[in-house]
Amino acid sequence: MTKSLKIAKTLLFTYYAYMLEYRAELFLWALSGALPFILMGVWTQAAETGQFGLNSIDFARYFLATFIVRQVNVVWVIWEFEKEVVQGKLSNRLLQPLDPVWHHFVSHVSERFARLPFVFGLVLLFFAIYPQSFWLPSLGRFLLFLLVIVLTFCLRFLIQYTFALFAFWLERASAIEQFWSLIYLFLSGITAPLEVFPAPVREVVLWTPFPYLIHFPASILIGLPVDVGRSLLVMLGWSAVFFVWNRWLWRQGLKQYSSMGA
Repeated sequence: MTKSLKIAKTLLFTYYAYMLEYRAELFLWALSGALPFILMGVWTQAAETGQFGLNSIDFARYFLATFIVRQVNVVWVIWEFEKEVVQGKLSNRLLQPLDPVWHHFVSHVSERFARLPFVFGLVLLFFAIYPQSFWLPSLGRFLLFLLVIVLTFCLRFLIQYTFALFAFWLERASAIEQFWSLIYLFLSGITAPLEVFPAPVREVVLWTPFPYLIHFPASILIGLPVDVGRSLLVMLGWSAVFFVWNRWLWRQGLKQYSSMGA
């Protein structure tokens, strides 16, 4: 256990220092997640004339929460892993007594800490422009949000890393992620909260992993009613499915990679 903690600490500080070398790029990446703010303008105007069950302030808070969640669960492992496989760089990682996934996972976690000041600054700017939208979640709700956002990031990472393993057979596994992103964009709650969906559609969507990547944690943060118990069970269920699939693809993929002379 002590050895594992030492390895984790070394990786975390190493990748954090690496991420700090690209502060300007991190700021641009943080800004690139501003789509919720654009959609917020559309929905706050629509709320003044439509009956959606949410008012303009609710929409403003929701899309701010969506922005925060997206900053935490952004993942790019599929492009890194695809590059390692195509260029043969994975061979060096396989020689180490550590599963290569931990390099990717820790680099993502380190990037979150390096990105945090920029996200905090953008949130303050939002409240300066829309002071009527300011709110403070209760301590219990905030702690629940922290727990859920960690689970959300882990699920998002696991899903994309599972797709990344198809790089053992496909030259462009990232095409799977691009197709997945189209569905993710509409069903996760990025473009609109699930409260505006028709009830039958919403009920079906809630059994998919998509709303738990954005809508669920965002709703907890701003206080929208959600079934926490059911949502956590669905998240854990999908995590188990993708974990089993991931491990099977990894074992089969290593056989494929070895047969190519790596």
